[in-house]
Amino acid sequence: MSDRRDTWLLLPAPVRRLPADLAAVSLLVGLTIVVVFAPVVRETPLRVVLGLPFVLFVPGYAFIAALFPEAGEGPVVDDHEEGDLDVEASRDGGIDGIERVALSFGLSIAVVPLIGLVLNFTPWGIRLTPIMVSVSGFTLVAVAVGAVRRWELPEEERFAVPYREWWTAGREEMLEPDDRADAVLNVVLVLSIVLAVSSVGYAVAVPKQGESFSELYLLTQNETGDLVADDYPTEFTRGEPRELVVGIGNQEHEPVNYSVVVLLQNVSYTSNVSRVNSANGTVTPSFNATIHEEERLRTFETTLGQNETWIQPHSVEPTMSGEDLRLTYLLYKGEVPPEPSVDGAYREVHLWVNVTSDSREVLSRASSAD
Repeated sequence: MSDRRDTWLLLPAPVRRLPADLAAVSLLVGLTIVVVFAPVVRETPLRVVLGLPFVLFVPGYAFIAALFPEAGEGPVVDDHEEGDLDVEASRDGGIDGIERVALSFGLSIAVVPLIGLVLNFTPWGIRLTPIMVSVSGFTLVAVAVGAVRRWELPEEERFAVPYREWWTAGREEMLEPDDRADAVLNVVLVLSIVLAVSSVGYAVAVPKQGESFSELYLLTQNETGDLVADDYPTEFTRGEPRELVVGIGNQEHEPVNYSVVVLLQNVSYTSNVSRVNSANGTVTPSFNATIHEEERLRTFETTLGQNETWIQPHSVEPTMSGEDLRLTYLLYKGEVPPEPSVDGAYREVHLWVNVTSDSREVLSRASSAD
């Protein structure tokens, strides 16, 4: 017992004097930070279990503690006339526990989006680390202000969570019911709580997965250095590189090994039998593609985790010339097959380009167009 007391005295005096509820809030903030950023723990359901109260309750509770350090009581019945509530006599600047809890949820729901709105106009943006730092900082500052304001009040006027009274009342209600009906209601209450906690735990541990898909896209870099899906190069000169950017996004809910093949193809299309929609009678023509010539320009490989993206700037340097050539990007899960094709690829994007033999041909084409 003496060793424990000596260890407690090593802490700074403000920490030792911190009210129990505000100490619990500070502890929850610290645990949430560890669970969110620790390499192993952040993949467990604890991230959601601690993250929900951290976002929905804790900031508002700390803010309410800073605004209302006084103890408060609920409304009481007036002595003069039974059934009338004398609100003025029931409180002296403070709020009761139910109001404190309700306002904590409401203010948290209001404060956290406001912090996100402010971050949206900063260089850090709305990302995990800035949000954690901002919400944690706001909560701890409110805890400090609330603790100081309570210390400035007389001890009998300070707000304190009645843990012992709640524990005593709950134990008597559960273990010493007044009659059989109360005992049955207690059992139903316990079973309901266990069922609710089990349901939430299962939903957190085994979340329902959404649609699984992968993204493949082409981008270019504009004059300011931003990546945009616009202003794609369509005129190439054989042997001269042009810059493009290929990107992949993983929404497969698991790590995936990706391969990308870049092909330049001389393709012609022939009309096939048209398909008629029996529902509305519309006619949709179909075409067969014939590849006359093809060259393989680049191959990329990468591994992405869930919700990760990969951006690869690269140069395209064709050696085959011609008009209306198809610059094709094929995405595969895993290795590339011996004969990659559009039909066998998981995703495909392409550009129609012209490739000339030299720069003089480009100038000649431009003058003839004028």
